[in-house]
Amino acid sequence: MAILPLKDDNVLKRISFQYVTVGLIAACVGVFLWQLSLGDQQGRAALQFGAIPSVLFGARNLAPDLYVIPSYLTLFTSVFLHGGWMHLAFNMLFLWVFGDNVEDSMGHVRYLVFFLITGALAAFAHAAFEAGSSAPLIGASGAISAILGAYLVLHPRSRVLVLIFLGFFIQTVRLPAVIVLGFWIVLQLFSAVTES
Repeated sequence: MAILPLKDDNVLKRISFQYVTVGLIAACVGVFLWQLSLGDQQGRAALQFGAIPSVLFGARNLAPDLYVIPSYLTLFTSVFLHGGWMHLAFNMLFLWVFGDNVEDSMGHVRYLVFFLITGALAAFAHAAFEAGSSAPLIGASGAISAILGAYLVLHPRSRVLVLIFLGFFIQTVRLPAVIVLGFWIVLQLFSAVTES
């Protein structure tokens, strides 16, 4: 079974348009298109701008030709890189559906800071659990998770229009946000357990 959110019932109250959410989506898509333009050098870009745990914690250094920015800045740049179309599409869909209302509640500037800080903190936390790894961490999933958590706190009674897939059966239905995001959390935990 899969649940895909399409839109929520909340209307914007404090802001007229979700500029930051749209800007973040545009930035992630733009960076991903840049990654694709690199062809077989995409891995090099991930090493240059992804958060590499062993480099962050000083266990190893990047080769001089890969060093572009200080390693602590990769906690921020890694948020805008993605590992494939599906990785990007799902992150941006959840940002689009839920981010506008969090931006509305926080305001543009606080929301942007919240996105960047939580994305960096999530990358740091992930890196801390795999401190010896030389694989770059990339993606906005940590920041998106924080936005979903904020949405759940701010709008627990909201209803979300979702597409439910049960094999060949596809249905749209409105569900409480707590069920939709609860399902997403369980799915993330299951994914983390099965990958480790």
